Amino acid sequence: MAYIHREFLIESAPDNVWAAVRDVSEIHHRLAPGFVTDTRLEADTRVVTFASGLVVHELLVDIDDEARRVAYAVVGGSLAPEHHHASMQVFANGEERSRFVWITDVTPDDLAGPIAEMVDQGALVIKQTLETQATPDN
Repeated sequence: MAYIHREFLIESAPDNVWAAVRDVSEIHHRLAPGFVTDTRLEADTRVVTFASGLVVHELLVDIDDEARRVAYAVVGGSLAPEHHHASMQVFANGEERSRFVWITDVTPDDLAGPIAEMVDQGALVIKQTLETQATPDN
């Protein structure tokens, strides 16, 4: 099983970052616009469409407000690995800065490269989006 771990700082208050992460049906607007073009909920499953045309069905495993953590697993769509589980978690790093942790486990191992590439692209968009939304001029 491949393990992909990304951690980065976001110049925005943890509550602001968490609000965007927690809004699981609006990631195409609030978290990763342009990288994700559509998100919709079907019961406990989130259908995510990426700019590349890839569509995935993600079972929402847990939304923990106290830990500021969302966990999900890919259960269908145009990418259906044998196993894909991920979590996003927001930690305070001061009052106006957050540490964002994104962990993904995936099999088969040969999907690690393409999925890590997507995570890296998504992380850049998430950081830029949340820092831009945090500026007083917006």
